[in-house]
Amino acid sequence: MPVSYREIAAALRQQISDGRYQPGDKLPMLTELQEQYGAGYQTVRSAIQLLEQEGLVVAVRRRGTIVRERPEKRRITRSRQVYRDEKGYYFDPAAQSWVALETPTVRWGVVPVDLAATMGLSVGSEVLIRDRIMGDPDTRAAMQLATSYLPADLARGTQLAESDTGPGGIYDRLEELEEMGHAPLAWKEAVSARMPSPEEAEALGLPADVGVPLLRIVRVTRSSTGQVVEVNDTRMSAELFEIGYDIERDSSAQLGAESAPA
Repeated sequence: MPVSYREIAAALRQQISDGRYQPGDKLPMLTELQEQYGAGYQTVRSAIQLLEQEGLVVAVRRRGTIVRERPEKRRITRSRQVYRDEKGYYFDPAAQSWVALETPTVRWGVVPVDLAATMGLSVGSEVLIRDRIMGDPDTRAAMQLATSYLPADLARGTQLAESDTGPGGIYDRLEELEEMGHAPLAWKEAVSARMPSPEEAEALGLPADVGVPLLRIVRVTRSSTGQVVEVNDTRMSAELFEIGYDIERDSSAQLGAESAPA
């Protein structure tokens, strides 16, 4: 039975994983792979294209197919805590020093379909949308995209709709609102992943010809009454960042603890 392009890709992927081919190494030429696997040109080419889509290799003109250099990941620590400094609340100590690389864009728009239910809004409802590109203040390298969505009836006519929301940012302004009783906010978040749009890839400097996914953190902000007053959608390169946290033992997992009866 002829070997498939997926089988060839799997074999090459394993050799890259095992270190036979190191970052910067050149893979065998297509004609060599054809001979090695007894496969046709298009089958071998499809295998290489699959590895390109996965971000493992890249085609370099006049050099051939090269194993990609993979940047060392930086850990984003989610310790289930919110912190505060002179600028206001923040959620990740590793990102504390990051700044807005551009003036935040503020606009009125429609709530994203996948966030409508989370915000307790109908599809098509109007929201205030605040976009920021956050990054290293020294290198000016973009690290994350952060978009906040706020209910229109809450934000309209307030400083929340201004480009500069003042000391402490939107969370201080939300906690100051009289209709919210000047009460503290509460947060909950979820982590997922998806592929970037062309605009997101460009903003984060992701390679255009390689499939690098986004790490996505959706944080929901609630008032003391339980009303969703903001949803923050943060996206960053999953090739550069990973979510890290400590694992603690539950009382049922203590050394010497007996298993619960079935």
